[in-house]
Amino acid sequence: MKKIILSFLSSLKLTITLLIIIAVASILGTIIPQQYEGGESFRHLGPGLVKVFNSLQLFDMYHSVWFIILMGLLSLNLIVCSLNRLPASWKLFSNIPSPDRSKPFENLPPDRVLLIEKNRNEVIDSVENLLTRKYKRIRRKDTASTTFFYGEKGAYSNFGVYIIHLSILIVITGAIIGSLLGFNAFVNIAEGESTSTVHLGRQKGIKKLDFTVRCDKFSIAYYDNGMPKEYRSNLSFLKNNNVILQGPLLVNHPITFNGIRFYQANYGSIPGGQANITVKKGNDEGTTIKVKQKDSFFLKEKDAKVKILRIEENLMSMGPAVLISIQTPESNMRFWVFKNIEKIRDSIPGLFKKVPKFNPGLFKPYYFKLNRIESKYYTGLQLSHDPGVSIVAIGSFFVILGLFITFFSSHKRLWVRVDDQEGKSRISVGATSNKDPVGLKRETEHLLRHFSSMG
Repeated sequence: MKKIILSFLSSLKLTITLLIIIAVASILGTIIPQQYEGGESFRHLGPGLVKVFNSLQLFDMYHSVWFIILMGLLSLNLIVCSLNRLPASWKLFSNIPSPDRSKPFENLPPDRVLLIEKNRNEVIDSVENLLTRKYKRIRRKDTASTTFFYGEKGAYSNFGVYIIHLSILIVITGAIIGSLLGFNAFVNIAEGESTSTVHLGRQKGIKKLDFTVRCDKFSIAYYDNGMPKEYRSNLSFLKNNNVILQGPLLVNHPITFNGIRFYQANYGSIPGGQANITVKKGNDEGTTIKVKQKDSFFLKEKDAKVKILRIEENLMSMGPAVLISIQTPESNMRFWVFKNIEKIRDSIPGLFKKVPKFNPGLFKPYYFKLNRIESKYYTGLQLSHDPGVSIVAIGSFFVILGLFITFFSSHKRLWVRVDDQEGKSRISVGATSNKDPVGLKRETEHLLRHFSSMG
């Protein structure tokens, strides 16, 4: 049973099948919008088909159980295949053949044999020096009439495929870690406000951050035709009420803080950001000021503190209004100031007697007038946290390294025999390579040219 399982897991057919399924799933992932709640884009297909898609997790397949299982099976397949073939590769790497083997010199073509007009003792030192410069693990063996040399290089190329397997496993590990521990979220922050909670995308919930994000300022630059040219958020990141990082956030220029990357996603405006009011005393023209919610100012003549408690865009369907609190040493009062108070009073006779808090002149001799409520911008931020990114980057590096070793290096082995031939020296060269026969032939010819120059 154990052999059957190992045979199945090490099968090349399993590898090809898994790769085909993953490729098809990836194609579906590009066609079907991912991380869409309930698959809104496919409502026209009918609730039954959408239900099937949801049950198969096709709207979030890269985080689905079946896709993670596929990745796990592929990883297991690579591990078993590598372990099965590693002993043979290690033997090729560690085994150093004897220099005096006869097989490499059998049936050598004539151009692999040279006659040098020197005796063997004069030639072997030069041959050894040349081989030492070009090859590693040089071995030499002398007999009465013959000297043998063995050299090799590129033995590490036997492990190129294992480096590729390892890199794929690292990439898969990083992807799974990012899928399980990472998150995507979004949040809207009004100018001048801050938050420490964000809305999760795929998980559909709220996440509490261990820091606070504040939008200090939001600005927009426009083209001449009125289209937005650039929008920019000046953000501050705080921990324990201390600013740790400040910086501008622009489209395609994200900010990373605490391992979370912030992107400028969108922007918009919200009403009630700032109120423009006029304060009159008696019959004077009054003073116009701009205030925000929770702002305060003083009326010096009466030693009164005026505070803006609320700013409403449409209070009780009666239009814009501001709730004002006035504190003096003798009293404390609150009342609403409506922008359309004249129309409201005309439509409701005796309004101020019925609802004194709607009287903008309740604090005599002052009269408050609401001119308008100005909107303020909010910045829309997208957050992304993927703890597997660095692992995937490491895996990608090893992919490139493994491909380079596999396709651009080879294990070359060289045997050279120097023997006496009627007062001359005969040099015979035999060579093998696990790949790249053209490169081996070119290198052997190069060595033969060097040997022939010794004469």
